[in-house]
Amino acid sequence: MDKTPKTWLNSRSAGVLAHISSLPGRYGIGNLGSGSRKLLDMLGEAGVRYWQICPVGPTGFGNSPYQTFSGRAGNPYFIDLDELSDAGLLDDSDLAPLRALPTDHVDYGLLYETFWDVLAKAHDRLSAKGSDGIDGLGSLADFREEQSDWLDAFSVFMAVKSHFGGIPWTLWPDEYRTWSKGLEAILPPSIRIEAERHAFYQYVFFGQWQRLRRYAASRGVGIIGDVPIFVALDSADTWENRAVFRLDPRGNPLAVAGVPPDYFSAKGQLWGNPLYDWDYLARTGYAWWIDRLRAAFSLYDIIRLDHFRGFDTYWEIPAGASDACNGKWREGPGLHFFEAAHAAFPQARIIAEDLGYIGPKVVALRRAAGLPGMKVLQFAYGHDAGNVNLPHFFTPDSVVYTGTHDNTTTRGWLEHLSGETEQQVRTYFQLGDSDSAWPMIRAALSTVSRLAVVPIQDLLDLPGSSALNQPGTAEGNWQWRFTEEQLAQLGGSKVEALRGWIKLYDRTGEKILRDYSEAQATPHATPHAH
Repeated sequence: MDKTPKTWLNSRSAGVLAHISSLPGRYGIGNLGSGSRKLLDMLGEAGVRYWQICPVGPTGFGNSPYQTFSGRAGNPYFIDLDELSDAGLLDDSDLAPLRALPTDHVDYGLLYETFWDVLAKAHDRLSAKGSDGIDGLGSLADFREEQSDWLDAFSVFMAVKSHFGGIPWTLWPDEYRTWSKGLEAILPPSIRIEAERHAFYQYVFFGQWQRLRRYAASRGVGIIGDVPIFVALDSADTWENRAVFRLDPRGNPLAVAGVPPDYFSAKGQLWGNPLYDWDYLARTGYAWWIDRLRAAFSLYDIIRLDHFRGFDTYWEIPAGASDACNGKWREGPGLHFFEAAHAAFPQARIIAEDLGYIGPKVVALRRAAGLPGMKVLQFAYGHDAGNVNLPHFFTPDSVVYTGTHDNTTTRGWLEHLSGETEQQVRTYFQLGDSDSAWPMIRAALSTVSRLAVVPIQDLLDLPGSSALNQPGTAEGNWQWRFTEEQLAQLGGSKVEALRGWIKLYDRTGEKILRDYSEAQATPHATPHAH
């Protein structure tokens, strides 16, 4: 009997990729409030079944959601401050500095200078009232008890980090460098208060998140979340769980993660994340990873598992290297890991981010694990020798994107094509002289891939200056935002066109697909040929 997991993708649907930081809002960055709801209203009206986002954790230097202070926590920047104002915890004078911030991009420097003081005021006022939470968000005490397995360490981590001016935990004094429950008892009052604040921030984030998820469901929209394969060195994850990672006695990494030179960067990408001790994880039944996945499934309907190929082989770079060129491939956990994950979550819906230059072993692992992979139309020509991102090579167990958060916009890509590649792209996709992203959107929706995802920048038909991230660069990333006016422009004829294509290409998510022919449910079914 074949025990290979079958792909969970058994219907055709469409999604839109828009990270929370990019959403409209009045406080310097997108949040879980009205901007999110307006996006969900548009998606529901268009018949889009999924909203895909990047990781939601609290970001540090560089502002990348793939380098966060915790894989379990939410980013307090995403809290809807209007709710705190309505609860009497903030007033207009508190919010005025944040309302003065830009609305078309995120100025992280100014945000950092103003946001944390505002949140601290909200906590301190709630604490002064002696209240156990905010109406509509449940009990703060209950939340802290339910989430104590990660929240206690995270709150202390953030408080101690602030106390020492934000330096990495590997540089903290010895008495703070190792987490234990007993550490809380010896904290100075100022650190203890700051830890209480961070627990409150997480209470608000998760309360608002679960309410937004219910709102999404009411619009017929599920949420696709992103789980990075690695965690940051300077994170509560490594501080609390040092045995999981390959670290020296001081907590410094023995080697770090990245990828070799590829399409995105001639020197590769030096991510700097600590690598896992996969032998230790295997001996413990991958318990740490299983907990991580369980937490993710409590937030999302579908998980996109970032850098899937790292579970087959990963690029190991010597600690202290200046770039990613001089690494070597090491064996990952392989199918054994996914068998453990499948045993824990038999109904899990996971997308494998299998982009980059990968060999047949990675494809075999993905198929054995029963996971759909990714295809990107921008990689259709000039990316790899096999042109596997051309639609006529697609298989149904795949998710097609016009582009991802790491690509330029489709309009920006088309505007910069030249030579033979430009001619091939324009001929294949029947673009004529148009640089609009919309013909490419239609092409993605028409493919056999059972899920098609379009970045919001492509729906808005924006140029390359609206890209969210440029891999291999350290500055200017994760700042792009769209406005309420731009979102409103997607109403009317554009939503109607998108809804029409979704119906035309059977992407309503309502049909369970079968590989055989059935008579139509009408009195005049086509007779058999003789």
